[in-house]
Amino acid sequence: MNIVLWIGNAPNQRALANKLAEAFNVVGIVTETRKTKRRITIKKIIEVGFERIFLSSINGAWRGMQEFYEKNFPDYPNVSRLDVENINSTNVLEFSYNLKPDLIVVSGTRLIRKKLLSIDVSKGILNLHTGLSPYIKGGPNCTNWCIATNQFHLVGNTVMWIDEGIDSGNIVTSEFTDIDWGNMSLFDIHIRVMEHAHSLYKKAINFILNGGQSNVPQSEIGDGKTFYTKEWSLIYKIKLIRNLKRIRKEYNPNDIAEKRKKIKTIKI
Repeated sequence: MNIVLWIGNAPNQRALANKLAEAFNVVGIVTETRKTKRRITIKKIIEVGFERIFLSSINGAWRGMQEFYEKNFPDYPNVSRLDVENINSTNVLEFSYNLKPDLIVVSGTRLIRKKLLSIDVSKGILNLHTGLSPYIKGGPNCTNWCIATNQFHLVGNTVMWIDEGIDSGNIVTSEFTDIDWGNMSLFDIHIRVMEHAHSLYKKAINFILNGGQSNVPQSEIGDGKTFYTKEWSLIYKIKLIRNLKRIRKEYNPNDIAEKRKKIKTIKI
Protein backbone atom coordinates (compact mmCIF):
# COMPACT_ATOMS: atom_id res chain seq x y z
CA MET A 1 0.00 0.00 0.00
CA ASN A 2 1.19 3.52 -0.82
CA ILE A 3 1.97 5.96 1.98
CA VAL A 4 2.54 9.72 1.64
CA LEU A 5 4.06 11.75 4.47
CA TRP A 6 3.16 15.34 5.36
CA ILE A 7 5.81 16.37 7.87
CA GLY A 8 7.76 19.30 9.23
CA ASN A 9 11.22 19.88 7.80
CA ALA A 10 13.29 19.19 10.92
CA PRO A 11 15.84 16.45 11.71
CA ASN A 12 13.46 14.53 14.01
CA GLN A 13 10.86 14.47 11.22
CA ARG A 14 13.52 13.35 8.74
CA ALA A 15 14.36 10.52 11.13
CA LEU A 16 10.69 9.54 11.20
CA ALA A 17 10.57 9.58 7.38
CA ASN A 18 13.55 7.24 7.16
CA LYS A 19 12.16 4.84 9.74
CA LEU A 20 8.79 4.68 7.99
CA ALA A 21 10.35 4.30 4.54
CA GLU A 22 12.38 1.37 5.81
CA ALA A 23 9.26 -0.38 7.13
CA PHE A 24 6.57 0.61 4.60
CA ASN A 25 6.03 1.64 0.99
CA VAL A 26 6.49 5.41 1.29
CA VAL A 27 5.99 6.86 -2.21
CA GLY A 28 6.20 10.57 -1.46
CA ILE A 29 7.11 13.12 1.20
CA VAL A 30 5.86 16.67 1.65
CA THR A 31 7.97 18.77 4.02
CA GLU A 32 6.81 22.07 5.46
CA THR A 33 9.57 24.65 5.94
CA ARG A 34 8.00 27.52 7.83
CA LYS A 35 9.37 31.04 7.68
CA THR A 36 10.25 32.30 11.15
CA LYS A 37 8.55 35.56 12.06
CA ARG A 38 9.70 37.11 15.31
CA ARG A 39 8.53 40.35 16.81
CA ILE A 40 11.44 41.91 18.67
CA THR A 41 10.57 43.90 21.81
CA ILE A 42 12.57 45.08 24.80
CA LYS A 43 10.71 42.55 26.97
CA LYS A 44 11.63 39.77 24.56
CA ILE A 45 15.29 40.78 24.53
CA ILE A 46 15.39 40.72 28.35
CA GLU A 47 13.69 37.32 28.47
CA VAL A 48 16.05 35.83 25.89
CA GLY A 49 19.04 37.13 27.84
CA PHE A 50 17.69 35.62 31.07
CA GLU A 51 17.04 32.29 29.38
CA ARG A 52 20.54 32.12 27.93
CA ILE A 53 22.08 32.70 31.34
CA PHE A 54 19.79 30.70 33.64
CA LEU A 55 17.62 28.42 31.47
CA SER A 56 19.91 27.40 28.62
CA SER A 57 19.31 23.69 29.29
CA ILE A 58 15.76 23.92 27.89
CA ASN A 59 16.65 25.08 24.39
CA GLY A 60 19.89 23.14 24.60
CA ALA A 61 18.04 19.87 25.17
CA TRP A 62 15.81 20.35 22.14
CA ARG A 63 18.70 21.54 20.00
CA GLY A 64 20.79 18.58 21.13
CA MET A 65 18.01 16.19 20.15
CA GLN A 66 17.85 17.72 16.67
CA GLU A 67 21.63 17.45 16.33
CA PHE A 68 21.37 13.78 17.31
CA TYR A 69 18.88 13.12 14.50
CA GLU A 70 20.81 15.31 12.05
CA LYS A 71 23.89 13.15 12.61
CA ASN A 72 22.05 9.84 12.32
CA PHE A 73 19.65 10.76 9.52
CA PRO A 74 21.38 13.36 7.30
CA ASP A 75 19.22 12.70 4.21
CA TYR A 76 15.60 12.05 3.32
CA PRO A 77 14.59 8.71 1.76
CA ASN A 78 15.01 8.55 -2.00
CA VAL A 79 11.37 9.12 -2.95
CA SER A 80 9.40 11.94 -4.57
CA ARG A 81 9.51 15.02 -2.36
CA LEU A 82 7.87 18.43 -2.28
CA ASP A 83 8.90 21.24 0.09
CA VAL A 84 6.40 24.02 0.87
CA GLU A 85 6.16 26.96 3.25
CA ASN A 86 2.54 26.10 4.11
CA ILE A 87 1.32 22.51 4.20
CA ASN A 88 -2.15 23.65 3.12
CA SER A 89 -1.00 24.85 -0.31
CA THR A 90 -2.66 23.61 -3.50
CA ASN A 91 0.65 22.07 -4.58
CA VAL A 92 0.41 19.61 -1.68
CA LEU A 93 -3.05 18.50 -2.76
CA GLU A 94 -1.94 17.92 -6.36
CA PHE A 95 1.32 16.21 -5.38
CA SER A 96 -0.43 13.84 -2.99
CA TYR A 97 -3.35 13.08 -5.30
CA ASN A 98 -1.01 12.08 -8.13
CA LEU A 99 0.75 9.55 -5.89
CA LYS A 100 -2.56 7.77 -5.12
CA PRO A 101 -1.88 7.14 -1.43
CA ASP A 102 -3.77 4.55 0.60
CA LEU A 103 -2.65 6.24 3.81
CA ILE A 104 -1.37 9.74 4.61
CA VAL A 105 0.84 10.21 7.65
CA VAL A 106 1.17 13.64 9.31
CA SER A 107 3.68 14.91 11.86
CA GLY A 108 5.07 18.29 12.85
CA THR A 109 3.11 20.57 10.51
CA ARG A 110 0.73 23.40 11.21
CA LEU A 111 -2.98 22.52 11.39
CA ILE A 112 -4.27 20.69 8.32
CA ARG A 113 -7.25 22.50 6.80
CA LYS A 114 -10.41 21.15 5.19
CA LYS A 115 -9.10 21.34 1.61
CA LEU A 116 -6.39 18.78 2.31
CA LEU A 117 -8.57 16.68 4.60
CA SER A 118 -10.99 16.21 1.68
CA ILE A 119 -8.46 14.15 -0.31
CA ASP A 120 -9.76 10.64 -1.03
CA VAL A 121 -7.56 8.18 0.88
CA SER A 122 -8.78 4.61 1.34
CA LYS A 123 -7.26 4.08 4.79
CA GLY A 124 -7.40 7.68 6.01
CA ILE A 125 -5.10 10.40 7.36
CA LEU A 126 -3.15 9.84 10.58
CA ASN A 127 -1.52 12.35 12.89
CA LEU A 128 1.22 11.88 15.49
CA HIS A 129 0.95 13.86 18.72
CA THR A 130 3.97 13.79 21.03
CA GLY A 131 1.72 14.11 24.04
CA LEU A 132 -0.96 12.03 25.73
CA SER A 133 -4.38 13.00 24.36
CA PRO A 134 -6.84 14.06 25.57
CA TYR A 135 -4.98 14.95 28.76
CA ILE A 136 -2.15 17.11 27.34
CA LYS A 137 -2.51 18.77 23.93
CA GLY A 138 -1.09 21.71 22.01
CA GLY A 139 2.41 23.16 21.92
CA PRO A 140 5.16 24.01 21.71
CA ASN A 141 6.20 20.83 23.56
CA CYS A 142 3.88 18.68 25.65
CA THR A 143 6.70 16.96 27.53
CA ASN A 144 7.91 20.35 28.75
CA TRP A 145 4.36 21.28 29.71
CA CYS A 146 4.04 18.06 31.73
CA ILE A 147 7.19 18.88 33.67
CA ALA A 148 6.36 22.56 34.14
CA THR A 149 2.86 21.76 35.44
CA ASN A 150 4.06 18.91 37.68
CA GLN A 151 2.27 16.19 35.70
CA PHE A 152 5.15 13.80 35.12
CA HIS A 153 2.80 10.83 34.85
CA LEU A 154 1.22 12.25 31.66
CA VAL A 155 4.33 12.09 29.46
CA GLY A 156 3.45 9.94 26.46
CA ASN A 157 2.47 9.78 22.79
CA THR A 158 -0.70 9.46 20.73
CA VAL A 159 -1.56 8.40 17.18
CA MET A 160 -4.93 9.69 16.03
CA TRP A 161 -7.09 10.14 12.97
CA ILE A 162 -6.67 13.75 11.97
CA ASP A 163 -9.32 16.45 12.09
CA GLU A 164 -9.22 20.25 11.92
CA GLY A 165 -8.69 20.70 15.66
CA ILE A 166 -5.55 20.82 17.80
CA ASP A 167 -4.64 17.19 18.59
CA SER A 168 -8.35 16.43 18.87
CA GLY A 169 -9.00 13.57 16.42
CA ASN A 170 -10.28 10.13 17.33
CA ILE A 171 -7.51 8.02 18.80
CA VAL A 172 -5.95 4.94 17.25
CA THR A 173 -3.53 4.27 20.10
CA SER A 174 -1.82 6.04 22.98
CA GLU A 175 0.92 5.01 25.40
CA PHE A 176 2.87 6.36 28.34
CA THR A 177 6.58 6.97 27.80
CA ASP A 178 8.75 5.41 30.48
CA ILE A 179 11.18 7.96 31.93
CA ASP A 180 13.80 7.49 34.63
CA TRP A 181 13.14 10.82 36.30
CA GLY A 182 15.85 10.25 38.87
CA ASN A 183 18.69 10.10 36.36
CA MET A 184 17.75 11.33 32.90
CA SER A 185 18.63 14.81 31.67
CA LEU A 186 16.10 16.91 29.72
CA PHE A 187 18.02 16.00 26.55
CA ASP A 188 17.68 12.28 27.37
CA ILE A 189 13.99 12.74 28.10
CA HIS A 190 13.33 14.39 24.73
CA ILE A 191 15.18 11.61 22.91
CA ARG A 192 13.22 8.97 24.81
CA VAL A 193 9.86 10.60 24.03
CA MET A 194 10.69 11.09 20.35
CA GLU A 195 12.01 7.56 19.88
CA HIS A 196 8.87 6.22 21.54
CA ALA A 197 6.72 8.43 19.28
CA HIS A 198 8.37 7.05 16.15
CA SER A 199 8.00 3.47 17.40
CA LEU A 200 4.33 3.97 18.28
CA TYR A 201 3.65 5.47 14.83
CA LYS A 202 5.18 2.44 13.12
CA LYS A 203 3.11 0.17 15.35
CA ALA A 204 -0.12 2.03 14.53
CA ILE A 205 0.55 2.11 10.78
CA ASN A 206 1.31 -1.59 10.71
CA PHE A 207 -1.89 -2.24 12.67
CA ILE A 208 -4.00 -0.24 10.20
CA LEU A 209 -2.40 -1.62 7.04
CA ASN A 210 -3.09 -5.13 8.31
CA GLY A 211 -6.78 -4.41 8.73
CA GLY A 212 -6.84 -3.27 12.35
CA GLN A 213 -9.55 -0.82 13.39
CA SER A 214 -9.37 1.67 16.25
CA ASN A 215 -11.29 4.93 16.29
CA VAL A 216 -11.94 6.14 19.84
CA PRO A 217 -13.41 9.64 20.41
CA GLN A 218 -11.39 11.58 22.95
CA SER A 219 -14.57 12.54 24.78
CA GLU A 220 -14.95 8.86 25.75
CA ILE A 221 -11.54 8.83 27.42
CA GLY A 222 -11.45 11.88 29.66
CA ASP A 223 -10.81 15.59 29.94
CA GLY A 224 -7.59 17.49 29.46
CA LYS A 225 -6.05 20.82 28.62
CA THR A 226 -4.84 22.36 25.39
CA PHE A 227 -1.72 24.47 25.83
CA TYR A 228 -0.69 27.19 23.41
CA THR A 229 2.77 28.31 22.35
CA LYS A 230 1.97 31.89 23.36
CA GLU A 231 1.45 30.64 26.94
CA TRP A 232 4.96 29.15 27.13
CA SER A 233 6.29 32.07 29.13
CA LEU A 234 9.34 32.63 31.30
CA ILE A 235 7.48 31.59 34.45
CA TYR A 236 6.71 28.13 33.06
CA LYS A 237 10.30 27.68 31.91
CA ILE A 238 11.48 28.46 35.45
CA LYS A 239 8.94 25.98 36.82
CA LEU A 240 10.23 23.33 34.42
CA ILE A 241 13.79 23.67 35.72
CA ARG A 242 12.67 23.71 39.36
CA ASN A 243 10.36 20.72 38.98
CA LEU A 244 12.99 18.71 37.14
CA LYS A 245 15.52 19.34 39.91
CA ARG A 246 12.96 18.44 42.54
CA ILE A 247 11.87 15.15 41.02
CA ARG A 248 15.46 14.02 40.63
CA LYS A 249 15.73 14.17 44.41
CA GLU A 250 12.25 12.88 45.24
CA TYR A 251 11.57 10.43 42.41
CA ASN A 252 9.42 7.49 43.40
CA PRO A 253 8.32 5.33 40.45
CA ASN A 254 5.47 3.93 42.51
CA ASP A 255 3.90 7.40 42.81
CA ILE A 256 3.84 7.83 39.04
CA ALA A 257 2.57 4.28 38.55
CA GLU A 258 -0.33 4.94 40.94
CA LYS A 259 -1.30 8.15 39.14
CA ARG A 260 -1.18 6.37 35.78
CA LYS A 261 -3.72 3.82 36.98
CA LYS A 262 -6.32 6.61 36.79
CA ILE A 263 -5.37 7.53 33.21
CA LYS A 264 -6.90 5.71 30.25
CA THR A 265 -4.78 4.85 27.22
CA ILE A 266 -5.82 3.05 24.02
CA LYS A 267 -4.04 -0.21 23.30
CA ILE A 268 -3.86 -1.98 19.94
